[in-house]
Amino acid sequence: MEFDEVPVPGHDQPTRQRVARSILVDGPSTAAALAERLDLTPAAVRRHLDQLVEEGAVEAREPRSLAARGRGRPAKVFALTETGRDRFDQQYDDLAVQALRFLAETGGTDAVREFAVRRASFIQERFVGVSAAHPDLGPAEVLARVFTDEGYAAAVRDVAVGEQLCQQHCPVSHVAHEFPQLCEAETEAISQVLGRHVQRLATIAHGDGVCTTCIPDVPTSTQTKTTPHPVTTEKKEHVSR
Repeated sequence: MEFDEVPVPGHDQPTRQRVARSILVDGPSTAAALAERLDLTPAAVRRHLDQLVEEGAVEAREPRSLAARGRGRPAKVFALTETGRDRFDQQYDDLAVQALRFLAETGGTDAVREFAVRRASFIQERFVGVSAAHPDLGPAEVLARVFTDEGYAAAVRDVAVGEQLCQQHCPVSHVAHEFPQLCEAETEAISQVLGRHVQRLATIAHGDGVCTTCIPDVPTSTQTKTTPHPVTTEKKEHVSR
């Protein structure tokens, strides 16, 4: 259920959405702070918070610092859960789909493709920095760190032919379902930073449980620091034999 749906009569849901959005923007908050911020009564805020907690969109937490506590129990703070954040992500996804549809209508598929490539540029931009900061990580592990920092929940696993980059979550899957150029641009960017051909085996955008990219091993005899594309070199050597 999204925050803008109205499952019950009346105007509870829009107000409940205001409560959730206030927590999203201002961070974990007490009921009293929310009431003051939204110009609502504390009783009304607590009623909406109780419903959000029941839905799994919000959770109650103990305050981090008890040093300044007065008499009685300190007021709990309320924070969005991952489910609660996903509801807002869905709304932004719908807006992104509309924007890309407009871009496709006015600029054509080339414009969508250019946008996808520009969006995927974070992979190349962050790869060098993360690699330098974590020299103990292999290239695929660096990629996993880059993707995880962008909300993809990525990890690497070894397979018979090399490695697989697995993304348990995709923040753009809803959009990529209609515009696969987003997935294609990411795959190309992965290939470029690794200097080898990679292959997408599965994507969340097309109904798979995990986005999976195969990163095959390249024989060490064909890898040199001066060769930007080891796979191309390997093919040439194979032909010359």
